[in-house]
Amino acid sequence: MPIDFDDREEQTEQEERLLARTLTSADDGEGSLRPRFLTEYIGQEKLKDNLKIFIEAAKQRREPLDHVLLYGPPGLGKTTLAGVIANEMGVNIRITSGPAIEKAGDLAALLTNLDDMDILFVDEIHRLNRAVEEVLYPAMEDCALDIILGKGPAARSIRVDLRKFTLIGATTRAGQITAPLRDRFGIVTRIDLYTTEELSRIVTRSAGILKVEIQSGGAAEIASRSRGTPRIANRILKRVRDFAQVRADGVITRAVADEALGRLDIDRIGLDAVDRRMLEAIILNFGGGPVGLDTLAANIGEETVTIEDVYEPYLMQLGFLARTPRGRCLTERAYKHMGIPYSMGTGDQMTLGG
Repeated sequence: MPIDFDDREEQTEQEERLLARTLTSADDGEGSLRPRFLTEYIGQEKLKDNLKIFIEAAKQRREPLDHVLLYGPPGLGKTTLAGVIANEMGVNIRITSGPAIEKAGDLAALLTNLDDMDILFVDEIHRLNRAVEEVLYPAMEDCALDIILGKGPAARSIRVDLRKFTLIGATTRAGQITAPLRDRFGIVTRIDLYTTEELSRIVTRSAGILKVEIQSGGAAEIASRSRGTPRIANRILKRVRDFAQVRADGVITRAVADEALGRLDIDRIGLDAVDRRMLEAIILNFGGGPVGLDTLAANIGEETVTIEDVYEPYLMQLGFLARTPRGRCLTERAYKHMGIPYSMGTGDQMTLGG
């Protein structure tokens, strides 16, 4: 799609509004905990091994890395990995998000100001406007933009060449990315949930950066309750650090971590108060299911998108929840964890166990 884009001052203002020149995210204050190179990045071993090869091959050819699509649940390090790739390639990274790019001119402002070999990171890329997405196609394939000069009958279209660049897109909903956009990424990879051992290493590393003394038992306790997510592990670590500092001798032991996590309403397998309220609602109010997503959301006072993106993935991974054509159903494992006998009776015939 051609772009009507004449005003260079407007372009500069748009670039400043849309771009971050350093890694920034909702994880405010966690920047110092982010690894900068693949050797520091813990977990995702297969992904790292493949990226090492792709990056080394691109550097030997003195070409930009092929466009990369990273997808997976939130908090697993997609933004961090984009920064790692930029450092490994030795290039600059510019950061924006899909919702911030409202019109085609916004995208033109970003792309025309990239230096040679730069990386443009677009978070939540599945939320790109369709008109913007069409402009992105020739930019990804041919490093070119179609621009309209003038208006009305005198308007004419020209093609502007762009510097070679790498687009890294990140999304929590790969299924919502259109096929034409997805097919233009040369490297498409999923970031999986982390194991408890990997999270324990991440917590230990983060504790060292934060200058907090932590025992292996304390790190393992935090890791086992972090839902396979580094962002959650680092967040819990900071709160446990507070408890250790005020209520203990400043050392995070297994006992200190256990007490702190109990006060934070995080149980042995990482379920919080909302998770348990959701399980209780399905059991007590809907007889274990099936129940529709909208009905469940209204019952527990949460948004449907929050349930789908934040709570359901982990409950499904644990084998507690099943999605069926008729709605959400709980398994026998969920009943056992909640201390309720597994029964085919209705919810109003059941009472919570201990």
